Amino acid sequence: MKGLSVNRACAIGTAFLCGISLAALATVYLLTGNLILVWLGLLFTILVFACVAVFVAFLRRKLVLFSDSLCRTMDDMLDGAAPPPQIHEEENLFYKINHRLLRLYEVMRENRERVAKDRADLQELISDISHQVKTPIANLQMVNATLLEQSVPEEKQREFLQASSGQLDKLDFLMQAMIKTSRLETGVISLDRKIQPLYDTLAAALGGILLNAEKKNIHVSVDCPPDLALAHDRKWTGEALFNILDNAVKYTPEGGTIRVTVQSWELYVKIDIADSGKGIAENRQGMIFKRFYREEEVHDVDGIGIGLYLVREIVTMQGGYIKVSSAVGYGSVFSIFLPYG
Repeated sequence: MKGLSVNRACAIGTAFLCGISLAALATVYLLTGNLILVWLGLLFTILVFACVAVFVAFLRRKLVLFSDSLCRTMDDMLDGAAPPPQIHEEENLFYKINHRLLRLYEVMRENRERVAKDRADLQELISDISHQVKTPIANLQMVNATLLEQSVPEEKQREFLQASSGQLDKLDFLMQAMIKTSRLETGVISLDRKIQPLYDTLAAALGGILLNAEKKNIHVSVDCPPDLALAHDRKWTGEALFNILDNAVKYTPEGGTIRVTVQSWELYVKIDIADSGKGIAENRQGMIFKRFYREEEVHDVDGIGIGLYLVREIVTMQGGYIKVSSAVGYGSVFSIFLPYG
């Protein structure tokens, strides 16, 4: 039966029915001897066969048209041209197949859009990296060429080597930041959210900026309930808090202040980090969370413009959000909202 074609099966079925019909007519003639009855039976059999033939031809035509339409639809789906046409006859087989094709098309379209977005993000990431590494590499090449081609006094050599060390540190920082960003974006690292005290996470973040704050005589104050606990990833949340605090130290002048305030709300924990720095213009506040964005006025400050981008990614992946309130000359307040659960 597996190797039997549809045409051959129809031919065999027709022959079998013809045989049964002839046998039945012969039996009727032998039993009754009435030739008129036999002719009437033959005429009825011919009509039945004609009706069956018309129905089979109609069904075959319908199946051929449907198979052609199905092939065209699948070709269009593979090319991304158009979705399958809508069929509203809900009780037939064609509707069921069409319904599943629509679902398949939607899945394929979403996958195609996701792949295109991932490709665009990857191209943008590569472009950003290549742009960021140009300056330190050019500086290193210049220093290396000077040391190789010219006779440089020992004191000047030390200055060049210190400059090279600074550029290498910048490259290392850039690569580490890019690794963290790529791991978060690609889902290689999954955040491990546990119910734990926020005080310890905040203390670890503050420990990374206290030395630089002391060098600039910046007063840092913290108001955080020691018993406040919520679900968060300690390592990555600490990374986000450190990035904001580090920016606050960089852009706050000597003798300034940084205030960290933690408040417990009904659904969220609000963490405010306020500084008395230069502030951010309102028309730029929506841009500071973009990858590698830096304002023209702060290019003399160390950084690559990826810290706040990481902050937003980390907070968003934990179901929270971040906002900034700032005015030029009046400092900035970064507010992080993290859910309890």
